Amino acid sequence: MESTDTRLPREKMLTDGIESLTDIELLALFLRTGTQRRDVLSFARYLLRHFGSLHALLAAPERELIRMDGIGIAKYAQLKGIAELARRFFSVQLQLYDLLESPDATRDFLKSQLSGEEREIFMVIFLDNRNRVLKHSRMFTGTLTHVEVHPREIVREAIKTNAAALILAHNHPSGSAEPSKADRIMTDRVVKCCHFMEIRVLDHLVVGRGDIVSFAERGWI
Repeated sequence: MESTDTRLPREKMLTDGIESLTDIELLALFLRTGTQRRDVLSFARYLLRHFGSLHALLAAPERELIRMDGIGIAKYAQLKGIAELARRFFSVQLQLYDLLESPDATRDFLKSQLSGEEREIFMVIFLDNRNRVLKHSRMFTGTLTHVEVHPREIVREAIKTNAAALILAHNHPSGSAEPSKADRIMTDRVVKCCHFMEIRVLDHLVVGRGDIVSFAERGWI
């Protein structure tokens, strides 16, 4: 049920805290203005109902956003700015944690980076011997259903970075996070190549739409 609170989002935030805002109110806070036909709250509600969720709205490509009534270049820039701000926030946050002790931070980061992509992206997080993040890199980009991964390039980058361990990740744009047989074969190849150079592969996470599957949790690594 939608909120019947008559306060404007800014007023509600100042009295109850930012976490009290609904998705509609939070989106309205960023949009600031509505359209000739809709006030800002009605406009935010209209956008979320059309796209189905805040994530789907922020991940939508330009062609889908621009054709919506009330979204021009300025509103499109605002929405993409929100998404990019979130990605950068999680990227900085990732540097602050021992990833083995903070799996939620890893998942939040990977969702922010990969869940809205229209093609498969293979990402590697490089860690030192205390599991602190050295860097993260989008190593390979593929198609809607496939990405070609080259283990030797991953090892080469790990050596260059002086990494002691890795976390692998890629997305499934189709939606399901369930790993394929090809995913498992490719992961085994990367693990064996890294093992030869005494580099540990801690996990491989597959990011779907709203879900993540961990190879480590399933005992596959």
